[in-house]
Amino acid sequence: MRDFQVDIWRHPRLAAAVAEEEWGAVFRVYRQLTGISQTKLGERVGLAQPDVSGIERGRRQVTSTEVRQRIVTGLGVTTVTPPGGTFPASGCLVPSLVGSGAGPEEDLLTRVTSAVQGERHVDSATLDWLDRLLSEHRRAEDFIGSRPLVGVMRQQLGTVVDLYAGAPAAVAERVVRLASEHAQFLAWMAQDQGQSAAALAWYDRSHEWALEAGDANMAATTLSMKAHMAWSGGRGDRCVRLAEAARWSAPGASPGVQGMAAQMMARGHALNKDATSALRLLDEAEALIKRAAERPEDEPPWMYFYDDTWFAMQRGMAALHLGDWRGAVAFTSAGLEALPGEYRRDKAWYRACLAHALAGADEPQHALEVALMSVPDAAAVGRPHAWNELHTAAAMLLRRGTHEGRQLADALKENC
Repeated sequence: MRDFQVDIWRHPRLAAAVAEEEWGAVFRVYRQLTGISQTKLGERVGLAQPDVSGIERGRRQVTSTEVRQRIVTGLGVTTVTPPGGTFPASGCLVPSLVGSGAGPEEDLLTRVTSAVQGERHVDSATLDWLDRLLSEHRRAEDFIGSRPLVGVMRQQLGTVVDLYAGAPAAVAERVVRLASEHAQFLAWMAQDQGQSAAALAWYDRSHEWALEAGDANMAATTLSMKAHMAWSGGRGDRCVRLAEAARWSAPGASPGVQGMAAQMMARGHALNKDATSALRLLDEAEALIKRAAERPEDEPPWMYFYDDTWFAMQRGMAALHLGDWRGAVAFTSAGLEALPGEYRRDKAWYRACLAHALAGADEPQHALEVALMSVPDAAAVGRPHAWNELHTAAAMLLRRGTHEGRQLADALKENC
């Protein structure tokens, strides 16, 4: 067996892969140079062999800051000095934790935790204004969708982060908390657009800042939203694990935030066809929602949408996964009827889910009517999620040999 230690600067392919954060290539080249197995490499970087294999083959992306750190530490890539004795101008081999694109464009964490040239004084009144602005943007996104707001929110987060240098001790923690909320919102918008890697990167950043600020509600929320991503990808077990982590890791979270985690666990179990666990957790979540409604002032501002109306539709989602078509129709219809018009994107999504449920309940005409109501908004603000759900409904109708399936497929094609 060859020596595990590798001077990466003598191997340009490995150095380039590390610099570009192409972790699959890093693993492949490193193993070629050292002769170690995937299991042994996993031991060095704290990953199981299936995860190492997934990264090597490109089936799994490395988006977690923690995993990146384990890799660079385990392989020793930050301790090797290049020829000439100096690192690149950025000060380290890997200049940023997240690449350019939809995710964080630079290491904003460094800007929070290090000095910034110049002073920008901040007080409570300024932060109150930024809080209100973020709240307005959240509600605007419900109606216009995420795409028009991404650039604005990136700039706004940059403003918040730059305020940290001039923040007195009395408000410094609040600045970090506000940065965490902005990062979580950016994560959600990336998730809404199907940009999974960027969403995970933003959720990781939000979670780190939430922990720094001692914000149990946001720390739990980011894990619940990562569970939501796992559910969206059809990964029921991971959805359950992440939602469970949201509960045990942040026991001080509000009832509403705990309820969100409980219903995400229920979704994961429903995806796995475990009706008993799903229904038990939905009942638990409902009890937490009722507690939250008794003291709404104790709930964080981003939970403004979480109420009985929203929860009825979550029961509908669980019923949909469990093949309880009539139950899915009843719960989703009740929720849609009470959902305010400003929730344009959500209406598109839940109408698409209702169309799916109606197709399953052998009501093709009603399914087509609901689906056609959803098509314009699904095309405008509901891609990819509502749009994909409409295709699922169309496919189900087509498999059942109905002419409504062809009509819906044609309508989707026209609005492509």
